[in-house]
Amino acid sequence: MIRDRLQEQLKAMGASPDYQRLAAEVLGIRGAPPDLARRLVSQALVLEDRSEDWRRAGEEICGSAPQTPGVYVLKDAGDRPLYVGKAINLRRRLRAHFAPRRWRAIKPGMARAESAEWREVGSELEALLREAELIRELRLDEQLVNVHEEVALATRAVPSSLVRDVIVVVPSIEEDSVELIAARAAGEWMIQQTRRNGADLGVHARRLMRFFQSRLRRGLDSDALAPIVFSWLAGRGADSTRLDPHDARDARELVRRLGSLLRDERLFQERLQQT
Repeated sequence: MIRDRLQEQLKAMGASPDYQRLAAEVLGIRGAPPDLARRLVSQALVLEDRSEDWRRAGEEICGSAPQTPGVYVLKDAGDRPLYVGKAINLRRRLRAHFAPRRWRAIKPGMARAESAEWREVGSELEALLREAELIRELRLDEQLVNVHEEVALATRAVPSSLVRDVIVVVPSIEEDSVELIAARAAGEWMIQQTRRNGADLGVHARRLMRFFQSRLRRGLDSDALAPIVFSWLAGRGADSTRLDPHDARDARELVRRLGSLLRDERLFQERLQQT
């Protein structure tokens, strides 16, 4: 048990325990400031065996979760976020979180899980991006168990040929729509839902052209998630539908190119629905 390991290491450390090391090695929380590390260790030591409450919470959460792609946030009794995740199948992923075998090695923070909220999406790529967005929004919350490293091309095995401006067409949670995910080589990204019948494609094509042609760069701290797109294209998304926005001279031609893709029923059946 975590409590036993902590007590054993505290005894070995003597009068000057290294709480940051304990938080990293035993609790799996790296980079915690000294005060936070001390508090996390203290919480773990006094954590009561609430496995039955945890099991009941898991049953309620998993029972209502949909079997669709999405992002989710596990929360404690005070509605504070504990963990952010993504899944191709939300119910299956949440069941894995609350599997009985997980309890023996559970992190103290995760043992406090009482509820969950989620957002359904239409594709794996959108789930990856939404997860990164949520983690960035919540990363300063001291309760958050999973603090992911910054998204950077240097940490991802992406062929240089894929690091370029691109529009990726993926399914939407709305059956009559698709999501147009735009990524720039500089790092920025955006997502635009558009109707498959092309009714609003003109407006959205102009928006995409402005995104790629503007010389202004939005703040990279919040928007530099394009490496996720490039990484996905290099792996599971290798066969995804995409186009180079610079192949279109203007918004009118981009409408034509996108419209042609959206009218291709075979493409939707054989490629878009495989995510």
